Amino acid sequence: MKTYKNIYPSIYTYENLHTAWRKAARGKRKSPEVAGFEYHLIDNLLQLEEELRRETYRPGPYRHFYLREPKLRRISAAPFRDRVVHHALVQQIEPIFEARFIADSYACRVGKGTHAALNRCQELARRYRYVLQCDIVQFFPAIDHAILSEILFRRLADAPTRRLIDRILASGAGVLAGEYDMVYFPGDDLLAANRPRGLPIGNLTSQFWANCYLNELDQFIKRELKCGAYLRYVDDFLLFGDSKRQLWVWKTAINTFLPQLRLTLHQASSTVYPVANGIPFLGFVTYPTHRLLKRRNGLAFRCRFKAQLRQLAAGQLTYADVTASVRGWLAHAAHGQTYGLRQALLGAQIIPRRKELGGLEIS
Repeated sequence: MKTYKNIYPSIYTYENLHTAWRKAARGKRKSPEVAGFEYHLIDNLLQLEEELRRETYRPGPYRHFYLREPKLRRISAAPFRDRVVHHALVQQIEPIFEARFIADSYACRVGKGTHAALNRCQELARRYRYVLQCDIVQFFPAIDHAILSEILFRRLADAPTRRLIDRILASGAGVLAGEYDMVYFPGDDLLAANRPRGLPIGNLTSQFWANCYLNELDQFIKRELKCGAYLRYVDDFLLFGDSKRQLWVWKTAINTFLPQLRLTLHQASSTVYPVANGIPFLGFVTYPTHRLLKRRNGLAFRCRFKAQLRQLAAGQLTYADVTASVRGWLAHAAHGQTYGLRQALLGAQIIPRRKELGGLEIS
């Protein structure tokens, strides 16, 4: 197995940090924290370069808040300077792991994403009769730091890079402790409850490391189970086949494998059914012949849109803000057969007419 050394100096170069700042600031430059960092940009980047070079860099505290769509999740936002470091690190180590990821892993990867995963799901639904749909219990809170480090360090033999990863991991240990229900695996003693675990939802490193972690599962399903019709988006994954019995056998094998990663399946929702029933996946219900938006997504947009119009009337949002938000949702919803739904949702609201709005066309 090839290992990589002497990566660390490339992480803290000014050029790498400057590129990392641009990526971390994208779409957020109006934020006071981001604007404050940019105001003294050169000094801040030079300070980070010096701290990383001397290995005196230490992550700051997280800011926590909750999002309720599509389900209640605790989001942990790192200080902006830490997000710059996350980008600087990932820029250098991601290519090492990206080359080993399977093609059908779709989350947080260039050229992949939600809509590519939906298209692949529908393609496979047209070729196979049945699907095994699975998801993992409390995935981000359950990620075990020792196992993740072992996966990363198989390739990364550079000691300073390992120490930086350890510091970032340690900074997020326990932030999701309240979201995790302890599971004891064979061979555990009572001290297993003290194992560091959990990746903060919201970090770039968390998204990337989640892919590294579940690449172990991807490789097992592809190489050991030899399932050619498989795709995954974060911790939601689908296996397709023409034999229900084979799919149930594969579920049993996955249940046996996952304890190696200290993970478990949602047993009730991880089940086999005909693709003709429709596959609820990534906010849509996908059929072999068409795709529908989940009802709750339409309701959530209606509530959000009403709230935005109230904020617009109160001067808390601009027409440009509302237009950008609505157009983004319309573009997403257009990936299903939703013309009538989009027309009904927008037509039900009275939208003040201004030149700045530029019109909200449905196509």
